[in-house]
Amino acid sequence: MRWTLKPKPDPETVSNLSKSLGVGKPIASLLVQRGIETFEDAKKFFRPSLEDLHDPFLMQDMLPAVERIEKAIEQGENILVYGDYDVDGTTSVALVSSYLISYYPNVATYIPDRYDEGYGVSYKGIDFAADNDISLIIALDCGIKAKDKVAYASEKGIDFIICDHHRPGKEIPDAVAVLDPKREDCNYPYKELCGCGVGFKLLQALTSRREENFEILLPYLDLVATAIGADIVPVTGENRILAYHGLRVINAAPRPGFKAILEQVKKSVLTLNDVVFIIAPRINAAGRMKHGLHAVKLLTEENEIMAVKFAEEIESYNRERRDTDKAITLEALAQIEEMKEQERLTTVVYHENWHKGVIGIVASRLTETYYRPTLVFTRSGEKLAASARSVKGFDVYDALEGCSEYIEQFGGHKYAAGLTLLEVQYENFKRKFEEVVSASIDKNLLIPEISIDAEINLQEITPKFYRILKQFAPFGPGNMRPVFMSRRLEDTGYAKCVGEDQTHLKCRLQHSPSGVSYGAIGFNLGNKCGLLAERQKIKAVFGIEENEFNGNFSLQLKLKDIALDEVNVLKTKT
Repeated sequence: MRWTLKPKPDPETVSNLSKSLGVGKPIASLLVQRGIETFEDAKKFFRPSLEDLHDPFLMQDMLPAVERIEKAIEQGENILVYGDYDVDGTTSVALVSSYLISYYPNVATYIPDRYDEGYGVSYKGIDFAADNDISLIIALDCGIKAKDKVAYASEKGIDFIICDHHRPGKEIPDAVAVLDPKREDCNYPYKELCGCGVGFKLLQALTSRREENFEILLPYLDLVATAIGADIVPVTGENRILAYHGLRVINAAPRPGFKAILEQVKKSVLTLNDVVFIIAPRINAAGRMKHGLHAVKLLTEENEIMAVKFAEEIESYNRERRDTDKAITLEALAQIEEMKEQERLTTVVYHENWHKGVIGIVASRLTETYYRPTLVFTRSGEKLAASARSVKGFDVYDALEGCSEYIEQFGGHKYAAGLTLLEVQYENFKRKFEEVVSASIDKNLLIPEISIDAEINLQEITPKFYRILKQFAPFGPGNMRPVFMSRRLEDTGYAKCVGEDQTHLKCRLQHSPSGVSYGAIGFNLGNKCGLLAERQKIKAVFGIEENEFNGNFSLQLKLKDIALDEVNVLKTKT
């Protein structure tokens, strides 16, 4: 592991913020690292306000989008709400369709079949609209590259409103409106919304035009928070505001679908991290193993008995998904070992029978194992389809652009993308991808990094310190859970390996010479138990968490890595 200690922020700024907030310098330092330098900045950070959301009409094409929906409603047209099959897409469809249906009945929903139609806007979906006398499609979390399909729809008398957040191609589709903050000609102040977030801005604009109170949108924020967590967008700016208030909705008044899921997993209060690891995989499982419309039904169901039924179905899909991705991951790992490709800077594997619904998860697992930009391919009809994942700091989307001569279609983000290509181009693509990555990647990025916010002493960890840290939530990219490093530590003599396969480390670390000690747990650090032998001085990287045992709560260190104290820590510049 590569330990990287963030530079200390300006001491005067830290001191001033510490005084104005009445908090210690360690807390003030963490805030300044996050760009919070004044009392007013801190107020907005700790108490995110919906009043600070931007005017939706600042987004390029928002007015024509709203006017086209208003026209459709005035003329009694049929509207189709269309979205991708992942969490961002299905929550977007649930969001926009349920809002429109609340005051206009002629609204239908459509999620493309992952296996029959693939990602994004499909010709089959457009044909469905034409066959059902639908004249307006609102596409969510997809469509920014659907130039030909939008033109095809136009020939059939169908208009498109696109709400997307992916990077545009060279040409914007000729739709009635294209809402995407990443458009070069869009001056919207916040660029990091997810697809559901863009859909929410559309609802905000519609509500404003209808002169309705913004508060009618509050019950929908749970869907937006779920999409923000699942799509791994930065939890900054508007996303932080929407996630903060969305989590409050989930915890205070969960919709029947969420309530049914939470009852199954026996969870009461959810963090954004819980949304990512509990709710999101189950919603995703519908599109991976069966069909995304099952997720939309769960998210829009108002009857609690029916919601429980839908949740049970989705739980069965999730169990199947877990079994499938585990089996394929083992096959992919064996394939890599057999090919002896560990010297490559990329990981590219293929099997024609791998389940298309889980190759993204498998790609993530391989990236964790080998820490290389990774692609997992399977057959999809007459073509090959792949999911790409990357390592921190490397833009896999740009790398795929460098291989575009061999690709039929691709799209995505910096760290996750999808693509299709002809089978005859597989070897050419694999070779080119290795070339592009080898020529552009900083080799340091191939060593997993632990980014450390600050070095502290154990005596600085107090209940008050932790209470303030908890208020930094919701955590996510751009506002990660604080990570600390402490030196001159030693085990108090009780270090041991725990877990079924003894892979985890449990110990109690004491600071020398203060004598302050805390219990610690290090998942997958069992192999480092020997470092704690004979009271050797070590240093540790950790987060701080609350541990409950027999109804008693205490603070403990969640270890990320440990090393002998003489090992140097890299210091990087901002």
